[in-house]
Amino acid sequence: MRWTKFIHLTDTHLIEPGALLYGNDPLQRVQAALDSICREHGDADFVLVTGDLAHTGQPAAYQALQQAFSRLPMPVRWVIGNHDDREAFCAQFPTVPRDANGFVQQRLALPLGELLILDTNAPGVPYGVFCAQRQAWLAEALASSAEAPLYIAMHHPPFDVGLASMDAIGLKDAAAFEAVLAPHRHRVRHLFFGHVHRPISGSWCGVPFSTLRATNHQVAFDLHAAEIPGSFEPPAYAVVLAHAQQTLVHNHDFLDASPRFPL
Repeated sequence: MRWTKFIHLTDTHLIEPGALLYGNDPLQRVQAALDSICREHGDADFVLVTGDLAHTGQPAAYQALQQAFSRLPMPVRWVIGNHDDREAFCAQFPTVPRDANGFVQQRLALPLGELLILDTNAPGVPYGVFCAQRQAWLAEALASSAEAPLYIAMHHPPFDVGLASMDAIGLKDAAAFEAVLAPHRHRVRHLFFGHVHRPISGSWCGVPFSTLRATNHQVAFDLHAAEIPGSFEPPAYAVVLAHAQQTLVHNHDFLDASPRFPL
């Protein structure tokens, strides 16, 4: 049995190289994550990055992003988030597929099914949008995928996560998204998302999901805060191992330098 192995990384929030974001250099954090991936998981099939690639959608940030990730020995699958500028991203990454309406959405064949990459970006707003055009694209993708197992990647979670500050900027078309997905939920093996900068996992309508901490800064764990509280909890990426019977998600605090010893 061979695992399908990939890396889930999220919310890199790159800015102009050399500048600081909340006192950290987000590019240095990304480079540290990539160092760890190359050193420890160079055999991964691909890297999945679930949005907020740039903090303010600057072209220089996307150029830095492309240069940083170009050293990986595996392909990268990009998702855009609310902080991203779709046109600036696509100008730097012209080969990334877009659907007929220009959204950064695609279907990727995996050895064990399909990965659907969704675009929930709407210019100028922090919340997610999944409009009628995107719903139609998803409906067609689901209908034409026969009974293949499905994995879904998107930036905004399509449900509340219990953090008041983040739920206020969640996916506005969540009910419509759920309705499109409902006839196919039994085939969805896992849902990956970003946006919330927290390690969260569980199930939604029977669909397993997970997300994780970002690379530069986090959302502090406060269920009731009205404004988004920030923190510098350790950054992480996830190592996903999947085959026909199971999907495993291992979170890795890649900057952890604590001693290791036999137990």
